Amino acid sequence: MSYYFAIIGTKDNPLFELEFGTSKQGGDGAARFPLEARHLNQFIVHASLDVVEEVQWLNKEMYIKRIDHFASSHISCFLTPTSTKFLLLHLPHPPNTPPANPSPAQNPNIFPPFAPYTTTNPPSSSILRASANTSSGSAASIPNNPTSPQTEEAIRLFMTEVFEVWLKAIMNPFQGINKGLDSPVFRGRVTAAGRKYL
Repeated sequence: MSYYFAIIGTKDNPLFELEFGTSKQGGDGAARFPLEARHLNQFIVHASLDVVEEVQWLNKEMYIKRIDHFASSHISCFLTPTSTKFLLLHLPHPPNTPPANPSPAQNPNIFPPFAPYTTTNPPSSSILRASANTSSGSAASIPNNPTSPQTEEAIRLFMTEVFEVWLKAIMNPFQGINKGLDSPVFRGRVTAAGRKYL
């Protein structure tokens, strides 16, 4: 799974951005967005700000979960008390995986191409077998299904840890609330949180 993380200030200005990939299940941590989609990440994330502004007054939680999607990309949001927004765009498959239906005649307008995932619940017998064979909180579903509870929990933990690091960074008297975060220490800690949870 590939991730694009952005911190958006109170004036809808970008303060920080980072691309990284999954480190779970043998991932190397490198983002694998298709070349034609890489430049769209910023536009997709900033387009979701309209949804954030609608939802922020209806929800008391800081973590707003999955708020928007574009093609096969999903956007999750974490809203700070100062209205600074943490947005995470996640692509639920490695782009070098061939699509499930390679025929472009079936749906030529899908961008970027992806292998669909299922959101239906498996039969109860397969749930019992899966729970007997694996431990709880398995990271196996994180790259396969962005709507699963395990993925949502991993993203929530990532956002919470980044929020703590962000709080420490803005407590610096030389760092303004809407000033870009270009500290290599901050970037390293966000990358470490991504490796830890995603």
